[in-house]
Amino acid sequence: MPIIEITSLTHPGVEIFATLTEAQLRNRIEPDKGVFIAESPKVIRVALDAGYEPLALLCEQKHIVGDAADIVARCGDIPVYTGERDLLASLTGYTLTRGVLCAMRRPAPRSIEEVCGNSRRIVVVDGVVDTTNIGAIFRSAAALGIDAVLLTPTSCDPLNRRAVRVSMGSVFLVPWTWIESPIQSLNELGYKTVAMALSDNSVSIDDETLNAEPRLAIVMGTEGDGLANHVIDNADYVARIPMAHGVDSLNVAAAAAVAFWQLRAR
Repeated sequence: MPIIEITSLTHPGVEIFATLTEAQLRNRIEPDKGVFIAESPKVIRVALDAGYEPLALLCEQKHIVGDAADIVARCGDIPVYTGERDLLASLTGYTLTRGVLCAMRRPAPRSIEEVCGNSRRIVVVDGVVDTTNIGAIFRSAAALGIDAVLLTPTSCDPLNRRAVRVSMGSVFLVPWTWIESPIQSLNELGYKTVAMALSDNSVSIDDETLNAEPRLAIVMGTEGDGLANHVIDNADYVARIPMAHGVDSLNVAAAAAVAFWQLRAR
């Protein structure tokens, strides 16, 4: 692999790690040319194990033969940019997470049918825009038995750098895609939908009918306002998490974890 020592922030090739915005990396116009950034050896290994294609590495010198030695070896002939820690920190805007970044090719978009397959439990993320929440939802989904994640176009990109980091690589473990059609269209694939909302007609998430559903899509709403009324009205069920001490709701990431555990396929 070519080891390229950089001494300047203007070195050709490093802009992928520093000056390109998330929107430019994503490349909506030509999705097949899109890129995302994975941070830390652990997360990069998860991505490589899942079959993601590496394009370039940015690595502190000491990690080339240290923590990232196996990653460098696995990545073949891609460029490995390196330099002093202070230079790389100024390049990326913050100290590198465990000293390693990897630019990777975005996967081709997948259909809902392909992603869901024979899944029994899926989550629909509707309008969640905080990268930390997206990463946390994916991590809980992977850990608590959710088979697939669907996101509305108003939600944050799961391959956003921070979302990937917060998820600890779980975005590479759970199949996901975007859902453009109304959420009730999932009925055509055999799913019942349950909207997580505090409404007068909601049932507790330990309701036996919910837990007995063979295929269930759990719909989580935005951080501030929750789900829109038309989403709630068109869901097959509306469910809530019982609260104590007058607390009215949980953060969407925390609520998702509770719902995933209670509504998991038995």
